[in-house]
Amino acid sequence: MKKPLSYLAFFLSLLAILATGLWAQDLVLKGGTVLTITNGVIENGTVIIQKGKITAIGQNIPIPPGIKVIDVTGKYVLPGLVDSHSHIALTDINEATDPVTPQVWMWDALETEAPAILHTLAGGVTTLKTMHGSANVIGGVNVTIKLKYGAPVEEMIVRGAREQLKLALGENPKRIYGQKGRMPSTRMGTAYVLRKAFLEAKEYKERWDRYEKEKKAGRKDLKPPRKDLKLETLKMVLEKKMAIDCHVYRADEIVWILNFCREFDLDLKQLSHCVDGYKVADVIADSGVSYGGWVDWWGFKEEAYDGCPYGFKIMHEAGVNIVINSDSADEGRYLYLNAAKVLKYNDLPEEEVLKMITINPARALDLEDQIGSLEVGKDGDIAVFDKHPLDSTTKCILTIIEGKVYFDYQKHSQAAQEVSK
Repeated sequence: MKKPLSYLAFFLSLLAILATGLWAQDLVLKGGTVLTITNGVIENGTVIIQKGKITAIGQNIPIPPGIKVIDVTGKYVLPGLVDSHSHIALTDINEATDPVTPQVWMWDALETEAPAILHTLAGGVTTLKTMHGSANVIGGVNVTIKLKYGAPVEEMIVRGAREQLKLALGENPKRIYGQKGRMPSTRMGTAYVLRKAFLEAKEYKERWDRYEKEKKAGRKDLKPPRKDLKLETLKMVLEKKMAIDCHVYRADEIVWILNFCREFDLDLKQLSHCVDGYKVADVIADSGVSYGGWVDWWGFKEEAYDGCPYGFKIMHEAGVNIVINSDSADEGRYLYLNAAKVLKYNDLPEEEVLKMITINPARALDLEDQIGSLEVGKDGDIAVFDKHPLDSTTKCILTIIEGKVYFDYQKHSQAAQEVSK
């Protein structure tokens, strides 16, 4: 029993540390090399956070009295990393009972004390989108959260963030439902299921639009159309109150989903996994949709055979908004190392690579005015590394969300050592 109890003690100690918040939401980081991402590098810089927002950033700026100051001399300070495709803080990620399930919302299943949140904080990640899986052609509604470990659900969810609906093409839905002897078992079946659902949603929207118009005109004998939770979500997508993240690998299907979204005037924000993206980089760039994927995941199934780490330069030169995703509870804490791999295979500027784990995913989440770079007025979400974040030997030593320290390497490593005793 000693080992399980040790782990329990470890996590309880971390919870106690995090629950105290360590410091208030007013905080100063002083003396580090500040990588602003959008406005260059500030040597020996200072970042001031008040009430959770960055209020000043620069060299030799006055520090308001009474604010906690952390000396980060010799360290690297950058915006908290952003992961726009994750599945952490969820036990159930696939409602694999129907190929069309937009009526399920992932925020209903968030686990605010999931250990993976702690692990991901240890990699400097402060914001992520945690998602429905890829079993269904139309999955559930994803949710964007700040990694405020142990906080109430409503404090973790990023309010004002536009939700994104999960779609999936390719092998997964056709395998899962083909094995059940139902549609889709083929790619053309997947296309039919998707088109049928949105045609039904258009008709549903038209009924509600007609009702609202007649009600506004003063008709008294009206009865509202019957509510349908599936179609309500798809109606939100048609109204662009909700965007889309689509799981897709092959170049032909990338082009197909871009055309489909144009056909129905849908706001597709990210092509996830998208290993063939470099083959159609110009098409993706022209669409304005983000590429979200990995550097060196390939060959694990047929549609992933053509993954190419050198494709990042092709997409960058075409003008694609490139995002590095984790899609994994383990990989979430290593986003910065996966970004470093881009430099191994592609001759790109370091600052452009850092954008792939900061401001670019913020854009893919419609949150670039709130997170993703260090600018006055943005959230005080910060990661501090002991070496340059693209150095293969670096580690994150502080992860800060809205001015509050949620991960402290020194304190948490001491807690971790207790586990091994």
